[in-house]
Amino acid sequence: MRIAIFTDTYIPQVNGVAKTLNRFTNYLNENGHSFHVFAPDDFGVVTSESVSRFKAIPFKIYPECKISLPSLTKMKKKLKEFNPDIIHIATPFTIGLCGLHFAKKLKIPLVASYHTNFDHYLEYYNLSFLENFLWKYLDWFHKPTQKIFVPSKDTLNHLNTKGFNNLSIWTHGVDCSIFKPSLSNDELKRKYQITSKYTVCFVGRIAPEKDLDTLCKIISYTKQRFGNNLTWLIVGDGPKKEDMIKKTGTNQIVYTGYLQRNELAEVYSLSDLMVFPSDTETFGNVVLEAMACGTPVIGADAGGVKNIIRDYSTGILCEPKNSFTFCQAIEDCLHQTEMLNRMSIKARDYALTQDWNSIFHKLVMEFEQIVTPFPPILFSKKA
Repeated sequence: MRIAIFTDTYIPQVNGVAKTLNRFTNYLNENGHSFHVFAPDDFGVVTSESVSRFKAIPFKIYPECKISLPSLTKMKKKLKEFNPDIIHIATPFTIGLCGLHFAKKLKIPLVASYHTNFDHYLEYYNLSFLENFLWKYLDWFHKPTQKIFVPSKDTLNHLNTKGFNNLSIWTHGVDCSIFKPSLSNDELKRKYQITSKYTVCFVGRIAPEKDLDTLCKIISYTKQRFGNNLTWLIVGDGPKKEDMIKKTGTNQIVYTGYLQRNELAEVYSLSDLMVFPSDTETFGNVVLEAMACGTPVIGADAGGVKNIIRDYSTGILCEPKNSFTFCQAIEDCLHQTEMLNRMSIKARDYALTQDWNSIFHKLVMEFEQIVTPFPPILFSKKA
């Protein structure tokens, strides 16, 4: 197949959408499919044979995506040269709008993927008054698509209630050859100067939508309850990092910043538990990564996370925003070694079933089913 991907976020940006699309394009390349990505520029990253980049500025509300003002003429020329069988839109911002425009104008089969619960984000940015407008826009944006791919059953149900049709689940996988349990963590403990009995991690963007208020309450409780016997590893960066440091202090807390996947796998494996209170996730890639490393996850019983964690099997699900339930779950796990070890084994076993290749194969098969009824596209010079 020849697949054109329009996205407002792409590598080297560090977020779930960018990383998933990068994995997808790697799969396409390795399996004989052609692709071309239309994406924003990022700190001067040059274009390549398979990626066209356009000048952009960060989107204030959601910095993972950028606002671009691309030349439609240049974009159209490149699209016609590539001659795609299908257009895949990954984000509903400016480059996504360009993909929508060209799909309709050039009569190219069109699909979209829905990665972000933007309506849930509004609450954390005090913008709930925009919710009705947001849903009208998303409904308009997705109406021309032949199919909308969502990462979890929870997201599918959520969009169903909003009147969206032609939904299909495109779940996410994990590379278990990279994210795997480590046999020895002594060197890593020395690296982060960890001398405590227990280590707990949080991985994610340090931003309001990750429910940092609940996370800070949990950290404060564990510092009082466990003292120097527990160390937190906070992996990631974001606009609220300094505020979080002010609230929690730095005693028994290590802020690592963003980590590459091998280092990230080491942190997961080093940790006894991962705590993830975010209730805005459509999936929760970091949850599956932690589980692949044999690290049980204590997460919010909301969004896509609740479709990954098996309660008291691969982790524990807690009432969103209820810090007490999270703290109780941490105590239960750390004080019951047999239960923790059992959850660790089951978490790894589950992750092993979530193979990227089979997931991408299914996605491409669905693309092919969509394209089959359409006649081949022959662009005229005036098209």
